[in-house]
Amino acid sequence: MERWPDADRLSFWAFHLARRRDYMRFAYARLGSDADAEEAVDLAFEAVMHSWPRMLRMAHLEQYAWTILKHRICDQWRRRRRRPEPMDTAAFEAALRDQAEDPYELLADFIQLNEAIGGLSERQRDAVVLRYRIGYTTSEAAELLGIEEATVRSHVSQACRRLARVLRTGVTGAPRGEGTPGAPGAPEATADTAPREETP
Repeated sequence: MERWPDADRLSFWAFHLARRRDYMRFAYARLGSDADAEEAVDLAFEAVMHSWPRMLRMAHLEQYAWTILKHRICDQWRRRRRRPEPMDTAAFEAALRDQAEDPYELLADFIQLNEAIGGLSERQRDAVVLRYRIGYTTSEAAELLGIEEATVRSHVSQACRRLARVLRTGVTGAPRGEGTPGAPGAPEATADTAPREETP
């Protein structure tokens, strides 16, 4: 960093200041531990720093940085050397409440809900966690993910429809084209999170 132009150095620290709190909140929502979240975020920013001059030339800098964060969260899970714990389902229950016409439809089996969450694509899970667990607006979530607001709304809407359908029918198979299913508690860094420039 000492050899960077002043503009690059200032832009990195501006990005760090703008995103650290957001990254900490998301990492904590996925890891459930302040210490683990802080370590994952510190390592993410270290990786961003090493790639920063090159990232400044990318068309999708925010997406690339988000992918780095997701990889570091995955690494943190692996370092724990234990099975992933179930994700806090509060975000997904809140998303369903926004969509449900009949409140009794929400009285579903906890295991069913976790299986349904595991069938969502990674982007859908991210969008729901940011919107309903952390409480970001659609605009804030879109900026953090580096995607359009309409895309965030689409991810949330698709996730809500899938969760509601699973809770009504008990069918948990992931629809074609909705991403690779994963354990509901385990953070993933899958193909749909990776920018095209390069995988960190």
